[in-house]
Amino acid sequence: MAELGKKYCVYCLAEVSPLRFRCTECADIELCPECFSAGAEIGPHRRWHGYQLVDGGRFTLWGAEAEGGWSSREEQLLLDAIEQFGFGNWEDMAAHVGASRTPQEVMEHYVSMYIHGNLGKACIPDTIPNRVTDHTCPSGGPLSPSLTTPLPPLDISVAEQQQLGYMPLRDDYEIEYDQDAETLISGLSVNYDDDDVEIELKRAHVDMYVRKLKERQRRKNIARDYNLVPAFLGKDKKDKEKAPKRKITKEEKELRLKLRPLYQFMSCKEFEDFFENMHKERVLRAKIRELQRYRRNGITKMEESAEYEAARHKREKRKENKNIASSKRGKEEGKEGEFAAIENLPGFELLSDREKVLCSSLNLSPARYVTVKTIIIKDHLQKRQGIPSKSRLPSYLDKVLKKRILNFLTESGWISRDAS
Repeated sequence: MAELGKKYCVYCLAEVSPLRFRCTECADIELCPECFSAGAEIGPHRRWHGYQLVDGGRFTLWGAEAEGGWSSREEQLLLDAIEQFGFGNWEDMAAHVGASRTPQEVMEHYVSMYIHGNLGKACIPDTIPNRVTDHTCPSGGPLSPSLTTPLPPLDISVAEQQQLGYMPLRDDYEIEYDQDAETLISGLSVNYDDDDVEIELKRAHVDMYVRKLKERQRRKNIARDYNLVPAFLGKDKKDKEKAPKRKITKEEKELRLKLRPLYQFMSCKEFEDFFENMHKERVLRAKIRELQRYRRNGITKMEESAEYEAARHKREKRKENKNIASSKRGKEEGKEGEFAAIENLPGFELLSDREKVLCSSLNLSPARYVTVKTIIIKDHLQKRQGIPSKSRLPSYLDKVLKKRILNFLTESGWISRDAS
């Protein structure tokens, strides 16, 4: 490049030989970087005019002391070389920049200025986002941590480990879910002469095996979350005996049955905490209703509530005693009125209370009931003695009345069931 003569900024008259901005619309308008960045205007020149960068190639970007004498031209060649040859190929990059720079100088300058310098800190983020599919993520392939990372070992004794067939160092069991799942991939091998169909078939086998592994892990997680292993070993019963919980009411048991579909979305402890919180909510709501009732009755202090509750208990007790007494009187009057239709008929005094109720419900006179009862019991006794008898029941006794009387005599023990 030919040596350039000295050039000056038309606005501040500073020397701009190394680097200047030339207006493409106005003649002989050249500005220094400071005036250009400030939007300087002079004569017909306006700051929105097009411009052209005139680079003499002799200025430095970072300063002579920090740069070691790297010119802007060398910086441009260095960036072209890193794009063309790639990071780490310092020999070819040094040859591209020029013979004056060694591979060691190129490496130190690029690392110090473009990676660890201010430019690298501003351009390179602390966390680089993933640009490729991560096959080690929890929802990824067979190398995902959810399948390869074992759970912490169970806190059980050696005898219990032998009972379960549990291997704590591997967090594994002698008999796993779908024990023969490994047969899907045990015979697979990668061959270079496989066609597309065979490759897809082998991939399908691997996918099936991965699904089975995920199902195994899911079952292990469920056993941990819901404490199924201690329940199997009987430890939960011992813990319940040591720390007895409050008694669960019938309403709470019904509520647990209704909330069963939620079991799959939370662990055992989470569900117990959720249910206990619901119980606390009901208790608080009941307490709030009680306090509101006190307020409606003009009670504003807790010591007054005790006196109010004692008086209310006495009132309810008196009311309950009145109701019991009135119900007893009603029953006695009802009994007397119940037999009013048959109490004046002959044979009423011969009947028991149950027989009186039967005759009253069947609208049957006591004398006719006694006649039918005598005939039925007499025939029953003759049959038991082996004497043939032909019962002749009265004509007023239809099938319904006969069946009701037979059932009553059987329940009362007058005749046996085979006879009825």
